[in-house]
Amino acid sequence: MTSTPTPGAPSPGTPASSLDPAIAARLRRGADGLVPAIAQQYDTGEVLMLGWMDDEALHRTLTTGRCTYWSRSRQEYWVKGDTSGHVQRVRSVALDCDADTVLVRVDQTGAACHTGDRTCFDADVLPLAE
Repeated sequence: MTSTPTPGAPSPGTPASSLDPAIAARLRRGADGLVPAIAQQYDTGEVLMLGWMDDEALHRTLTTGRCTYWSRSRQEYWVKGDTSGHVQRVRSVALDCDADTVLVRVDQTGAACHTGDRTCFDADVLPLAE
């Protein structure tokens, strides 16, 4: 069962007129209108999590100073920390060289992962070869 976007919220892939046109022109979105957004702790470089943004989520992130993502499962926008208190305050935002990934450097309060861990990337998949 697929839910519909929050009433009044643009669906992903619909360019938001409020996003700076220069950024919107550079941004390379996937077929679903989304780009991956990597959250990184600004002072340590620790990779915290990966979320998804469309034009509107990026605009909200840039203008509010709080990370806003698009939930692919709930089909709605969510601001990190609104329910958990584990807020991501934006320190800087950058696009990668292909403009198809966003790097958001944040000051993370509490856990970044929904499991309660500091980072979503704390489990090694394979041991490193020596």
